Amino acid sequence: MIKGKAHKYGDNVDTDVIIPARYLTTTDWDELASYCMADLDRGFVDKVEAGDIMVAGKNFGCGSSREHAPIAIKASGISCVIAKSFARIFYRNSINIGLPIIECGEVVEDIDDGDIVSVDFEEGIITNHTKGRTYKGVGFPPFMQDIMNSDGLIGYIKGTLK
Repeated sequence: MIKGKAHKYGDNVDTDVIIPARYLTTTDWDELASYCMADLDRGFVDKVEAGDIMVAGKNFGCGSSREHAPIAIKASGISCVIAKSFARIFYRNSINIGLPIIECGEVVEDIDDGDIVSVDFEEGIITNHTKGRTYKGVGFPPFMQDIMNSDGLIGYIKGTLK
């Protein structure tokens, strides 16, 4: 279970605004985090706190298939992304690097920027504590929970080889 403050964005947030191409000269996670959302929300890196939750509309993470986008989000302190839907490559890249994501269109309409939100991934339950409402999203199957708990696919594979 995770809990944090919501940072809300609209539909079709593409990887070019999540981490602009001009910052792809590094693979350092902290440096990527410092540029996260730079072209969409210049103040994002100053207001995000560890454990916060990103909320967006449909087709989140569309555009280039760069793995840097979910890395920048995770490294910025975001503990989860909730969206109406995700671009498939972004979805898979997020799982691979251990960034929890959950789809739930209904809750996205109800969450406002700054609301306190929690997510139970096992059950797929999303709670907006600010408004006192609970929603059912799409939970992770057990093997994906294991990947998330291992901080991504590489950690999961290392753990299974031990």
